[in-house]
Amino acid sequence: MTKLKSKYGSWALVAGAAIGLGEAYSFELAKQGFNIILIDIEQATLENLSTKLEFEYKIQTKKLLVDLAVKNATDQIMKEIKGMDVRLLIYNAAFSRIKNFQDLSSEELDKFIAVNTGIQLKLVHAFSKRLIEKKQSGGILLMSSLAGLLGMQYIAPYAATKAFAWNLAESLNHELKTYNIDVMACIAGATATEAYLKTKPKYGLIKPQVQEPAMVAKLALNKLGSRALFIPGFSNRLNYFILTRLLPRKWASFFANKTMHKMYSDNLPD
Repeated sequence: MTKLKSKYGSWALVAGAAIGLGEAYSFELAKQGFNIILIDIEQATLENLSTKLEFEYKIQTKKLLVDLAVKNATDQIMKEIKGMDVRLLIYNAAFSRIKNFQDLSSEELDKFIAVNTGIQLKLVHAFSKRLIEKKQSGGILLMSSLAGLLGMQYIAPYAATKAFAWNLAESLNHELKTYNIDVMACIAGATATEAYLKTKPKYGLIKPQVQEPAMVAKLALNKLGSRALFIPGFSNRLNYFILTRLLPRKWASFFANKTMHKMYSDNLPD
């Protein structure tokens, strides 16, 4: 039994599990012996992932086809895990679009609010309350992003919601420690997920460190319980230090937004 599994029980719940970082977390948890509750809206991908995990690692999976943009998503999830020994939650689900702010539709704005903040907040609340009522220790890992460090053009709602996740985790790390519940935000930089690569970023003289999802997931899980915030990758931590410790915020924002302009100004959707 791995150290992580001995601490957090036999089942882990991964929201946004089917692709990208969610898939990476699912594989890393399976390697460590966890049975996994896989939550996603992509049925075919979810089925494929479940089959792979069960075949390769001889674990159990439970597939929950849930749209995290609907109001009762938390109720659906909590009902499905009733009676199960699940004490580890990974919230990886996120809605993102690279667009001029004024070109976003009302439906897209609603998805940013629902998936990136609303359901995340409600699920963390319900999950932690369940642990407290059962007098169980547990872990909650929220995926944030360096995009939440500063206001970034072309991804304004996404950056704002990632700042939300960051602050939520830091706050709850202190508040829930009393109940032996570990809470951490993984603040990732550029990661070679399918979604990121599809944006086709154009780099200038300075190219950000692009990490592999499997490495981000492994590092983050290893740090859960030891800190409130974790930035994987030396280059990402160095950039964080420069932008928050060495440069005035005005300059940091100028350089970060200049980089975003270089990466995406010629590649925005019509």
